[in-house]
Amino acid sequence: MSAARPVLVVLYKDDLPDCMPLIEAAAEVRYVRAAELATAIPGADALLLWDFFSSAVEDVWAHADSLRWIHVAAAGVDKLLFDGLRQSGVVVTNSRGIFDRPIAEFVLGGILAMAKDLPGSLRRQRDGVWEHRETDRIDNANALIVGTGSIGRETARLLRAVGMRIEGVGRTARTNDADFGTVHASADIESVVGEHDYVVLIAPLTDATRGLVDASVLAAMKPSARLINVGRGELVHEGALADALSQGVIAGAALDVFSTEPLPATSPLWRLENVLISAHLSGDAAGWLERLSALFADNFGRYTAGAELLNVVDKELGFVPGG
Repeated sequence: MSAARPVLVVLYKDDLPDCMPLIEAAAEVRYVRAAELATAIPGADALLLWDFFSSAVEDVWAHADSLRWIHVAAAGVDKLLFDGLRQSGVVVTNSRGIFDRPIAEFVLGGILAMAKDLPGSLRRQRDGVWEHRETDRIDNANALIVGTGSIGRETARLLRAVGMRIEGVGRTARTNDADFGTVHASADIESVVGEHDYVVLIAPLTDATRGLVDASVLAAMKPSARLINVGRGELVHEGALADALSQGVIAGAALDVFSTEPLPATSPLWRLENVLISAHLSGDAAGWLERLSALFADNFGRYTAGAELLNVVDKELGFVPGG
């Protein structure tokens, strides 16, 4: 930390966090956008990535001569981590906990929308068609949650509350987990997906999870199964997923994240009636920016007091360890 007040760089895109008047009373604050980061980062003690999808830090890393702490206003840190940062002594914290309940509710909403064929009802309403049909129940349906961190756990608890049977997929296999019961190892996903009606992707994007759901995993799923992705688009082989959905290999998907965002107009996913598409918003429930701001203010107070920071990321694993 600087001898006097710490120097904080805030990388932003549009609006600023509402905690900044409080922070300015305790620090020298430099507000920049990505193009200006290289000139602002020298001498800075801390960096707030309010523009949380930016990858600009790697480009200016050679100028980060005093940096000790980076806080990311997001749960995922895959856009940030690179070898130089991993090998440095710079502490990285994220916004774990802010998105748990909103994403869990979004997953439940996607499951209900597909089980009750709400898109089909909307299409019939639009076309003025009265057509009776049956829909699915979700009690006793099996859900496999890929990702056993805090968001995955909140999702498991919510889905259990509506009567679904839950198992998890994580780095290591285990039994008697408080939220998942059985957790399967990621390497075994192909052998277990066929037992489940819903496969929910919430895992962080790491070298171990990139492309985890490929054509062979999709082929191993039930023809009646649905896939939900609220993690990262790169967890799934998108071309294989489009093929599986168009060919009836699986029944449907609710997708909030994609390999390229915004999803290109040329993507075949747009044209599939068994796909629900949303614009990477599953965690962004009303008040989310205020909650992100409050979490950073708490962590900044801890930083200036020399106290233990919240949500310290294991830079090798790519996420905050612990359940």
